[in-house]
Amino acid sequence: MNFRYEVIVVGGGHAGCEAAYAAARMGARTLLITMDMTKLAQMSCNPAMGGIAKGQIIREIDALGGMSGIITDASMVQFRMLNRSKGPAMWSPRAQCDRQGFSIEWRKVLERTDNLFIWQEEAQKILMEGSRITGVETAFGTRFLADAVILTNGTFLNGLMHVGFRNVKGGRSGDDSSSGLSQQLAGLGFKVERLKTGTSARLDGRTIDFAAMTEQKGDEEGRTFSYMGSGGVRGKQMSCYMTHTNAAVHEELRKGLEFSPLYAGRIKGIGPRYCPSIETKIVTFSEKDTHQLFVEPEGRDTTEYYLNGYASSLPLETQVNALRMVKGLERVEIFRPGYAIEYDFFQPTQLRHTLETKKVEGLYFAGQINGTTGYEEAAAQGIMAGINAVQKIRGKDELVLGRDESYIGVLIDDLVTKGIDEPYRMFTARAEYRILLRQDNADERLTLKGYEIGLAEKSRVDRLEKKTKMVEGLISFLEDSRLEPERISSFLENAGTAGIKQKTKAINIAARPQVTVKALLNEISPDYLLKLAESGMDSEVLESAEIRIKYEGYIQREKLIAEKIRRLDRVKIPPDIDYSELLSISTEGRQKLARINPDTIGQATRISGVSPSDVNILLMYLGR
Repeated sequence: MNFRYEVIVVGGGHAGCEAAYAAARMGARTLLITMDMTKLAQMSCNPAMGGIAKGQIIREIDALGGMSGIITDASMVQFRMLNRSKGPAMWSPRAQCDRQGFSIEWRKVLERTDNLFIWQEEAQKILMEGSRITGVETAFGTRFLADAVILTNGTFLNGLMHVGFRNVKGGRSGDDSSSGLSQQLAGLGFKVERLKTGTSARLDGRTIDFAAMTEQKGDEEGRTFSYMGSGGVRGKQMSCYMTHTNAAVHEELRKGLEFSPLYAGRIKGIGPRYCPSIETKIVTFSEKDTHQLFVEPEGRDTTEYYLNGYASSLPLETQVNALRMVKGLERVEIFRPGYAIEYDFFQPTQLRHTLETKKVEGLYFAGQINGTTGYEEAAAQGIMAGINAVQKIRGKDELVLGRDESYIGVLIDDLVTKGIDEPYRMFTARAEYRILLRQDNADERLTLKGYEIGLAEKSRVDRLEKKTKMVEGLISFLEDSRLEPERISSFLENAGTAGIKQKTKAINIAARPQVTVKALLNEISPDYLLKLAESGMDSEVLESAEIRIKYEGYIQREKLIAEKIRRLDRVKIPPDIDYSELLSISTEGRQKLARINPDTIGQATRISGVSPSDVNILLMYLGR
């Protein structure tokens, strides 16, 4: 074997798979080291991709040329566009996936990717020369050499799983934990801390009374995550089901709290505030008598179901007794219990925006090792680490996305600038420019960037150009079309909006909230609508045009604000600046600036504890 590579990726989860694919696709000889090749990109928690803000991230990964969107489309059993009742900045695609199918599809892709090789073993040690990475060493003592190493160890670093007062070492149910790396990195001066997450019991669908629950079907409109996809879900969509806890369930759960490892102090890691365990819910929201639960299919060829909203580390008996008091689950049997897991992570303030560590050159961190939670956040970090590792090796400009360019940019900037004190989860509220960062325009924002670095294929650029041309053509058509009052009066009346008294541009009619572009075209030019349908891109062209027409003022205003802030991100701060000498800056400001060591003034403004006056003093020091 040739044990020399350009990039080594450690960990075969969502971050690792995207990192390895990106690096190899860009031409780097890449090795993916994983503890189990049969569980690549395993969905360790719920079998779904996307959701609020997370769906936008998957579309951004796809636009760059990554694979998470394509894999999701190939394995999804249900698709829904969430938040349709709100503005387009909030629309978020979500898909239920076949858990096994998702992993199988990823393996197919990785095994067929040129320049990519896979090795099944535990990586226990990084190799260095001075302060630069040179490779990794495995449990059997095998040494693999590389110019860059990306660690994506997920929950496996010293992972410890809890059910009641019983605990076992492991990275997830059925898999061993990984040891050695945390201790070595701590010895190198990295700050290592502990986090906690959890998952729910898996239910046997043969013992669930679905008729007693509320069915949640997928969208009838065929949609996909990938911009290159078509046709939506393959085969009949599977339904999810909603039920609720009740007072009896809560009372049964409270009986087990004294045996909860969380409340007995046996779990030291900090848990996710936005995805709490069921025992945390009944304590934190003690005034509530009920909580929603979602029963989600694990795949087409299994009777296994995931119970979303019921993560727990309570004793097995308590979990099952309480479950059987839930409507529709009175006779339920389970395949495995819920459990909590503690694991090591590294404060992401120790990283650059490229996800390269500040202490070791050529070493990158991506995924839950940085304190995030969720497949989507991990995959986003993975693709960016893979891209930047190759760019650095090639001596090219590394890729850093701005907060006004992508949710991925928001995610990474939040991590490296602010750090985390609980598992980080992306929300639309975290993005100050969310009307610019919609799920419909990720291709417009990122595809050319992906193509320029050699990740996105030319076919993506061709498709983007075709879509852009069609959107511009549709807007121009509406701009040039003038409608007589008598021609459009009945249409406006049926739409529930005021009539017009003089000739009016069709685009002004389309800007009204009661009118859809599709309905207007059907009224004034059915032939144009038919032409769009023949292109096979009518739904996304209509959607993009509609958003631009109705929200143009908001979009332009947000772009102006973003550009003002971006100017501050162009003002570089010398990396060797000694903040202790800048006595005019507040003590807290000096401490925070020294700890984070921001690259730009823009990043400095986003550090908690650094005031506007501190930034002004820093600008004066830099001659600005």
